[in-house]
Amino acid sequence: MLRFFFIFLAIQAALFTAELTRPVQQAIVIPFTESIASLSAWLVKLFDDGVIAYSNIIRDQQSGFAVAIEAGCNGVEATIVLVAAMLAMPAPWKLKLVGIGAGFVAIQAMNLLRIISLFYLGQWNKTAFDWAHLYIWQALIMLDVLIVFLIWLRFLPARQQPAHVS
Repeated sequence: MLRFFFIFLAIQAALFTAELTRPVQQAIVIPFTESIASLSAWLVKLFDDGVIAYSNIIRDQQSGFAVAIEAGCNGVEATIVLVAAMLAMPAPWKLKLVGIGAGFVAIQAMNLLRIISLFYLGQWNKTAFDWAHLYIWQALIMLDVLIVFLIWLRFLPARQQPAHVS
């Protein structure tokens, strides 16, 4: 358990440090965040034509209300936590890669639901938006990470325990 914990912390530290560097921000995080905004707007447009996305912003043209998807709201940090947990586990690489891929999709699906719900909640009530944004959705995204990790653990092969000689 301690081995897992220390490897988990080391991987998280490395990935969070890498994520904060300018090259990674410019090449990966910012374009990814902008694509999340575009995808969110595209999904909303299926039901509401008055929505536009530009850069990391989703705006309702009629009311002028907009949300900006910033660091911490793009699902990258939640994905880093999941990736660190899966890489720290002693498991076959194939299962790690499948788990990371499925986990990424699960986190981003939940994050799209989060962004769209906050977009509409913010148009309705600023206080409710702030509360849901800071407390409810933060917890739900991390709960999603935990559930994905726990489900993934169920697919790992049983570890052989060494035989004890009496």
